[in-house]
Amino acid sequence: MGDKVYTLAILLAILFLASQVISYINEARFKRKHGCKPETRIPQLERIIGYDIYKIQAEVSRSRKSLETTKWRYDTYGSTWSAVVAGRRFINTIETENIKTVLSVNFKEYGLGARQIAWGPLLGAGIFTTDGAQWEHSRSLVRPNFTKSQVADLNTFETHIQKLITKIPTDGSTVDLQTLFFQLTLDSATQFLFGESVSSLSSTEGSAQEQFGTMFDLAQNRLARRSRLAKLVWLFKDKDFDVACEVVHEFVDNIINKALEKADPVDAEKSIDGTGEPERYVFLTEMLKATRDPKQLRDELLNVLLAGRDTTASLLSHTFHVLARRPDIWNKLKAEIDELQGQKPDYDTLRDLKYLKYLLNESPALRLYPVVPANGRFALNDTVLPLGGGPNGLSPVFVPKGTLVAYSTYVMHRRKDVYGADAEEFRPERWAPEEGLRPGWAYLPFNGGPRICVGQQFALTEAAYTIVRMVQQFAGMENRDPTQWVEGLALTLSSGNGVKVAMVPR
Repeated sequence: MGDKVYTLAILLAILFLASQVISYINEARFKRKHGCKPETRIPQLERIIGYDIYKIQAEVSRSRKSLETTKWRYDTYGSTWSAVVAGRRFINTIETENIKTVLSVNFKEYGLGARQIAWGPLLGAGIFTTDGAQWEHSRSLVRPNFTKSQVADLNTFETHIQKLITKIPTDGSTVDLQTLFFQLTLDSATQFLFGESVSSLSSTEGSAQEQFGTMFDLAQNRLARRSRLAKLVWLFKDKDFDVACEVVHEFVDNIINKALEKADPVDAEKSIDGTGEPERYVFLTEMLKATRDPKQLRDELLNVLLAGRDTTASLLSHTFHVLARRPDIWNKLKAEIDELQGQKPDYDTLRDLKYLKYLLNESPALRLYPVVPANGRFALNDTVLPLGGGPNGLSPVFVPKGTLVAYSTYVMHRRKDVYGADAEEFRPERWAPEEGLRPGWAYLPFNGGPRICVGQQFALTEAAYTIVRMVQQFAGMENRDPTQWVEGLALTLSSGNGVKVAMVPR
């Protein structure tokens, strides 16, 4: 019996070694065929587990210096380099041709990897958690709901902005605008998606609406940690996260069930009271025309809520963070908006405000401190990046199946060869036509390729309208935070110290 076991072990070892040799030969042929050269490898004690880099990443995350450390690595090791962290191989790049290849040219060769495992308990199977045919189906359901006619309806925004304004003191006391902006965008997003707002700006403590907002924030903040754990996430129990998901799901399911009960497939355009007048646009109502599956409805609603809420809130927060420190920019913006003579702008008027457009393009949340400062895709098969290999970085790079190709929008948006010597300065005028800035794939605040954000115009319109109404309401503001900007990095990026200001009434 012992001899048989020994023989079997020898055979298995031989088969393993043979498979490794065959794999090595096939890989070498693949590299030769595509002209691949090795990429720069950052120094590590070992490249099997990569525990030393993992410890460094954990430390810089605690000290809120993740983005600073990432930029240092690119400055030190070049625009494309690789590392192994927690057993996962990364190729990191800020080369625009590489990013274009991953997000567009070879789109079908890359996927989201374990995102469904990490995010699924909260978001289910929706547009931001799925790949392939399932993702295509989700996008076909979601995309038609962001047409100009839906985005251009600003009356809903106005209602919530007026609630926001009532929360801002006019006696010179300090207020954290970031907190209010996250409440504002949660309220407006739930109004647009569900047909009823959670009214976090005015909800009472302990109400179902207030509890939903709190639990949604808690669950969302845990998603970043779950992403880092990837397939090992099941080893780490998080009861608070589980409870938060249950509360969020129950709240949304109640809204969906009510919508299903009163849905009228015969005449969905008419209001419930029978007057025949069209109802205000509601994302959920339109989704009901495509599916009556409660689970799918919930998944898509939560996926869009996650993206729509954070993008606009961060955009507004970072913009006012800068405006509080740059009265020169505030005054230019105010001069343009004052030409409206206090009138509420419509969609076309917003688009005609040139300096406001430059301000939003330059907004820290879009360029200097992008809402999603890093992203990536997993190679579904052995594939190639066009640049980053060899001593000059101009040769193709081999990407083995399962490798995560990560890219840093935070670093890419600061490239001096794209944005000029003052790339790390906030200067809205760089976006004026006479400046000739054409960043292309070096500017990705809303991603690119087939997965480009379907709600980007919704976010930009809401942000622009809010800025206009705030400037019309207040003569100026005083910065009440003497510290420099620090990262507040979870699933998305915010200001770690908030946006503490005092608003000056007109």
